[in-house]
Amino acid sequence: MNLILTVFEIVAPVFLLSGIGFTWVKLGFEYRLQFVTRFAMTLAVPSLIFVALMQTEIPGGDLSRFTLATIAANLILAVVFWVLVRVLKLEQRTYLSPLIFGNTGNLGLPLCIFAFGQAGLGYAVIFLAVTALFSFTYGIYLVAGKGAFGKVVREPMVWATLLGALFLWRGWETPLFLTNTLDLLGQMAVPMMLITVGVAIARLTTHSLGQAVWLSMLKLAVCFALGWGIAVAFELEMIAFGVLVVQMCTPVAVTSYLLAERFNANSDAVAGMVMVSTLLSVAALPVVLAMVL
Repeated sequence: MNLILTVFEIVAPVFLLSGIGFTWVKLGFEYRLQFVTRFAMTLAVPSLIFVALMQTEIPGGDLSRFTLATIAANLILAVVFWVLVRVLKLEQRTYLSPLIFGNTGNLGLPLCIFAFGQAGLGYAVIFLAVTALFSFTYGIYLVAGKGAFGKVVREPMVWATLLGALFLWRGWETPLFLTNTLDLLGQMAVPMMLITVGVAIARLTTHSLGQAVWLSMLKLAVCFALGWGIAVAFELEMIAFGVLVVQMCTPVAVTSYLLAERFNANSDAVAGMVMVSTLLSVAALPVVLAMVL
């Protein structure tokens, strides 16, 4: 009973805030998605990442092992789904990106904060940074047929990660007034990201729900098994183990839909996967959390 209550306390704020965004749009109220997303990714999320890394008390060896595990997980996941997409004779431009990339920012980051605290946040931002780099390069290449390496160096989230890692390595800290300012900006990130998920889901439309159901279940099963296996193989400690598995099991990222729409892939099919996998996560992520807590 205590475990059930703990899991509920973790997941309830996540899905309630997403529900607020969903309801807000369905009631006809204005929500400037482009502005909020840009503000979050330019200021709020980078501030959260930088302060989390600068202030983390996770030993350097544990962070290095987790980073290697995250890189391995993303690479193996890409290979596994590449094989499955070819075996199932699905269009690679449409389906491979949403199968590989989960919503590690908008959903994964808040879940890890609520479930594992400050230490979990440190691991979660490492996972987010690695998957973001992978998404900005290989992910865009999958859909557009060309890379976007220049975009990586222009992303504030990338620089926040590098600077945070540098400050952590050198034991530096920003002046207190600047730390407090960045901390306040970072605190905005979680509610903004979660509400934005609800808004994005509310605005999606699709007619491809049938295929989306079994693909979403396949993604969850593969990601859970792979995440658990890699966490065991790298002998991650409990919090790192939990963060890796949770981040691997996050639903399809909304950015996969935006990329499909921008580069003329089958955006309707991707929208179906975003919607179904997000709804599936409402039931699946509490179970995943119960298994790793």
